Amino acid sequence: MSTAPVADQHRLLEVQALDTRAAQLAHRRTNHPARQALTEVSARLADVENAVVTSQTARNDLRRELAKAEQDVAQVRDRAARDQARLDSGTASVKDVQALTAELESLARRQGDLEDVELEVMERLEAHETALAGLTSARDELLAEQQRAQAELDAALAEIDREASTVTSDRAARADGLDAGLVTLYERLRAQLGGLAVAPLRGRRCEGCRLELNAGDVQRISAAPPEQVVRCEECGRILVRGADAAS
Repeated sequence: MSTAPVADQHRLLEVQALDTRAAQLAHRRTNHPARQALTEVSARLADVENAVVTSQTARNDLRRELAKAEQDVAQVRDRAARDQARLDSGTASVKDVQALTAELESLARRQGDLEDVELEVMERLEAHETALAGLTSARDELLAEQQRAQAELDAALAEIDREASTVTSDRAARADGLDAGLVTLYERLRAQLGGLAVAPLRGRRCEGCRLELNAGDVQRISAAPPEQVVRCEECGRILVRGADAAS
């Protein structure tokens, strides 16, 4: 077994506490509720934005359809106006008058049909523009909500980052000058044991795995010199003796 100054072993507990806090802050940063809220509102916003784009495309199609209907009506009106002007001029023959009269009746029916189409398209366009206005309003509200959620997340992350910076500074100060072999063992165990590499021994219990050591292990540990680095037979973590007295 390796050895390290007793003070270094106790200080390693402080380093562990700071590393644990840093890991908690990192987890909190990744899983902060404000991040989830932002993700949810962004997803809703994306859905509404897609609906707005689809609705705008449909509106533009309806506008083109209305323009075509208006053009068709205008062409029939122009044709009827020309026929009426020839009829009113008094220069047309009897045969032409009959033909013009028949055509005017046909054009009147055609104009009525086209105006019905025009009216139907106008009504659909009006209803669609009303729906589009509602979608646009919903999008604007979600944009504002997204901005609020982003601001809330930014503020939360800034606070976490400030605390994390303090923890990092404190950790560097506490780790400075620690026994190199002890640090190497600590870092190796941290990687192997989910981040918790050292724990106090309180009575017969390892505070790392929370298990009671058997009498033989307790006797062996108690007999070991204070500088000797001992480990839990159950979980393999470094055990620091006398942590309660030191604190």
